[in-house]
Amino acid sequence: MRTDYQGSSSPNFTNFGRSILSMKRDPVVHSIDPETPNQSTEVDAFQRQVTQRFHDLSAVDSHELLSVSWISKLLDVFLCCQEEFKAILFSNKSAKQPLDKLVSDYYERSVKGLDVCNAIRDGIEQIRQWQKQLEIVLCALDYKKSLGEGQIRRAKKGLMDLAIGMLDEKETSTANIAHRNRSFGRYQKDSQRVNSLKNFRSLSWSVSRSWSASKQLQAIGNNFFPPKANEIAATNGLALVVYTMSSVFLFVMWALVAAIPCQDRGLQSHFNIPKTFVWGAPILSLHERVLDEAKKRERRNSCGLLKEIYAIEKAANFMNELIDSIQFPIGEDKEEEVRKRVDELRVVHGSLKIGLDPLEKQVREVFHRIVKSRTEGLDLIARGHE
Repeated sequence: MRTDYQGSSSPNFTNFGRSILSMKRDPVVHSIDPETPNQSTEVDAFQRQVTQRFHDLSAVDSHELLSVSWISKLLDVFLCCQEEFKAILFSNKSAKQPLDKLVSDYYERSVKGLDVCNAIRDGIEQIRQWQKQLEIVLCALDYKKSLGEGQIRRAKKGLMDLAIGMLDEKETSTANIAHRNRSFGRYQKDSQRVNSLKNFRSLSWSVSRSWSASKQLQAIGNNFFPPKANEIAATNGLALVVYTMSSVFLFVMWALVAAIPCQDRGLQSHFNIPKTFVWGAPILSLHERVLDEAKKRERRNSCGLLKEIYAIEKAANFMNELIDSIQFPIGEDKEEEVRKRVDELRVVHGSLKIGLDPLEKQVREVFHRIVKSRTEGLDLIARGHE
């Protein structure tokens, strides 16, 4: 997935300190021409559907929030909203200014999400490498094998490689990286592993080395405000549809960056959606819950808030401490404890094995849908001017 609109996706850093959604809380008057009941119905239906979908996303408990399955549902919501948004625009082809400008602004804003999709795809690939390290540990401690010194040493090495890889990614996620190799690196001897950390990178990134997720989110949110009353009236409510879709897009991009490892993740953005928008309540609730998750002591320095990442770290740390305490020959109680930790690792590994490939396909679909929708939308505007 390459970003085909490099010029449009370049961030504007002049207002870097500004929040991603700096919106006034003044009441928004939803004035719609009574002579266009079908249009009014479309606008209301779209906002109700967005509200219901985000209510469903926010209804999950803390164990499911930010899991692979939840992120997948979030992307499904975005894709459904995007299709409904396009359908509304195409059913109102005769609409003119100021709607044309609002729609064009949305599509230009959405292009900036292409780099985010690229970075997220590479973050998923990074998690896949950790999954492979887990597989090495699981194979070494397989139930069918006795727990001898050789098996324990192989498991220990796999856990050490996993820990170093995740530590490396934490540094990448919290600061811009100066260098990234384009192929898998091999660790040197154990005594040199820490020194080689800075030079080890597990995959090639398709975004530039200086790219920043935080700054890209800032660029996406620049100059974004609720529609004015006269814009709502002039577009018979369609300005509300554009604003709603833009807000959904911004939140989805922010949530992806929060969950998946990528460069310079920074989550300082604030979502201040006017209270008059009913769909704003579930989005703001989710935003607050994600921030609360990021503030937890055990997650503050995480390379991503994805639940499975935390599960890997937690299970691997427990297993590593347990293996360090093993003395040979292994007693029955200690072996039973190892088997229980293996089961924990197997659950995490299974979840990633099932969920990562479909998630990556969804991210690709989001990327291509953004490109396709922009092309079709701008063509529709151009035909309207002929």
